[in-house]
Amino acid sequence: MEQKTVNLKKIFAVCFAVYLLLTVAFYFLAGEQLRLRDSRGNMGMPAADTGVAELAQGVVIEQIFSANIQRLESVSVQWGTYYRPNAGTVTMELRDVSSGALLMAQTFDAAAITEGQVLTMTAETPLEGVYGVPLVLRLYSDAQPGSAPAPLMASSVQNDGQRLTVNGAEMEGTLCFSAAGTDYIWTGLHYWKFVAVFGALLVAVFAVILRRCRMGKRSYVVNAIIALQKYRFLIRQLVSRDFKTKYKRSILGMFWSFLNPLLMMIVQYFVFSTIFKSDIPHYPVYLLIGIISFNFFSESCGMSLTSILGNAGLITKVYMPKYIYPLTRVISSVINLAISLIPLVIVALITGVHFEKSAVLALYFLACLVVFSLGLGLLLSASMVFFRDTQFLWGVLSTVWMYATPIFYPENILPDRFKFVHQVNPLYHFLKNARMCVLGGVSPEPVIYVQCLMIALVMLAVGALIFRKAQDKFVLYL
Repeated sequence: MEQKTVNLKKIFAVCFAVYLLLTVAFYFLAGEQLRLRDSRGNMGMPAADTGVAELAQGVVIEQIFSANIQRLESVSVQWGTYYRPNAGTVTMELRDVSSGALLMAQTFDAAAITEGQVLTMTAETPLEGVYGVPLVLRLYSDAQPGSAPAPLMASSVQNDGQRLTVNGAEMEGTLCFSAAGTDYIWTGLHYWKFVAVFGALLVAVFAVILRRCRMGKRSYVVNAIIALQKYRFLIRQLVSRDFKTKYKRSILGMFWSFLNPLLMMIVQYFVFSTIFKSDIPHYPVYLLIGIISFNFFSESCGMSLTSILGNAGLITKVYMPKYIYPLTRVISSVINLAISLIPLVIVALITGVHFEKSAVLALYFLACLVVFSLGLGLLLSASMVFFRDTQFLWGVLSTVWMYATPIFYPENILPDRFKFVHQVNPLYHFLKNARMCVLGGVSPEPVIYVQCLMIALVMLAVGALIFRKAQDKFVLYL
């Protein structure tokens, strides 16, 4: 018992050190996006249908509005030129309505403005304290009549709290303008506090487990750790067997783990690129991330499905924890997954994807996918022992699951009434965020990481609970 306690202390110390290392690495990889995010209050530009008025000298156009943006960074206006050369300058100003204080201003060369061009006025430093505050966007020029551009407007759009005037006279409609900025993320601002709290909870859990161990009480966590240590040689042998069996008598061997997703990507690219290529930037990489992720999910769950029945002879002759059999199948699939990431990196480099440091965070969502697959694999393997039809049902379910996941099509292709299909699909969340890290070059919001982890852990808990309750009856049905 004393030796067991010493080993557990070492294991827990390593776990806590890994926790600290991962939290520091995440803080570095997420960067500024941990604290800031494009504002949900960003204002889009309405479609233009006419010009407000020629912005000649003496004409002042004002648009009053308020923006729900915590850090306002820019305001843009769309312009028309009457398809003629213009001269002079135009000035854009943003002021506080109540105080009249000048918040930002910028002057542009009218001669350089083209028809339909959008001019953006950018603040030197983001404006804070203007959330929901009435603001006025003022436009004026020193150009002579006949050589001045005109800001465009949407005459049929009238938003609450907005007012468009020309020299003080109110007009129907709204200026074609947009406002953009960023919002603070509360969880990111208090990141280290959360790290400290979860670290303290982790230490408390470790302390409870050690106390129960000293008192001789049963602990499933301790038993699992001891079993993994005790049978680690057999686990390696089972993983090696599964991996070698997959490529037995194959000329290319494990090179298929590299080649298979690449060939599938090429075939599906030629099939679907004409339909979706224009809508999805870096479509080959988008497609390959989906193929690799779903291939792992389908393979790991499919192999776990028969893990108990396939080892019936071993189970009836040699005692070892039965959950090790589906676990080794998933580990074998993880090796294939790791090899499959090589063509992903190669294709990304060839197609010009610029890797940001956030790309490393995609591994987190793949890890969540591994945990989720293990939980579902435990559930399927237990079900297969009692209901042999599970393999046929899984074949249908996995096909439906594939089409319900945006592997080769863009997620916005679904009508609004079917959006719930993605929201209840765990694979959608793992894929979406992995693609965001690699292709978008940005880190998802901190709450997304917790959400994906909870999805994976809940599936693991459900699968483990059902497997544990059913495992004593396996020998009666093998």
